[in-house]
Amino acid sequence: MKYWHLMKLGMASLRLVKDPNRLDEVFTMLDKLRDTNRTMMQEVADDARQTPTGASSLRELPRIGRIDPAQLVKLPPGTLGRAHAEFLLARNLDPSALPMKEAHDEPTFVEAHLYETHDVWHTVTGFETDVAGELGLQAFYLAQIPGKLPTALLAVGFLNTLLYSFGDRHRRMDAIVQGYRLGRKSQRLFGVRWAELWNTPLNEVRRQLGIDPVAAPAPVRLAAA
Repeated sequence: MKYWHLMKLGMASLRLVKDPNRLDEVFTMLDKLRDTNRTMMQEVADDARQTPTGASSLRELPRIGRIDPAQLVKLPPGTLGRAHAEFLLARNLDPSALPMKEAHDEPTFVEAHLYETHDVWHTVTGFETDVAGELGLQAFYLAQIPGKLPTALLAVGFLNTLLYSFGDRHRRMDAIVQGYRLGRKSQRLFGVRWAELWNTPLNEVRRQLGIDPVAAPAPVRLAAA
């Protein structure tokens, strides 16, 4: 790795330790670890190939596409699509903030797929988008896939807890423990074609995947059309 890239990686890591909500710094870390990241993504692909869902996704490289909460929220109450739209709207999350990565082979598809399904995993598992929730979801990732990024982000979370938010340690550790246990017991989520499940009741999706959500997403009140 070039010295300049190593220095920028270190700076991004320090900024992320101070503010774990800096999603842009995660992207910077991945960009500076491009060669290492490609190797990690191939490891995820090799592991995912062991399940029918993962193997199918690696053959066909399906994309979820741009998620439009304004459209999904029109689906019937209780459906995955409606629940996901409400989750995003309640937290002012903009799906377009996530990069739309190209996917032309297994490593690039793995990276693109993990980026564009991240918020869906939040909805399905029930983890919030605060620091504790993000750490819980990273623990879920760690239990489900062999990539090293979740471990790195958990390490960042521990440093942030030690240096800036020690009073939140119990809540964060509870989320991490819950996330890892949930990831171990549920079916693999990599490769699930969420766009084909928007009209399916969320409870049914969770049942099929063996997910007992850690918490129900907070309800959102939508303005009348």
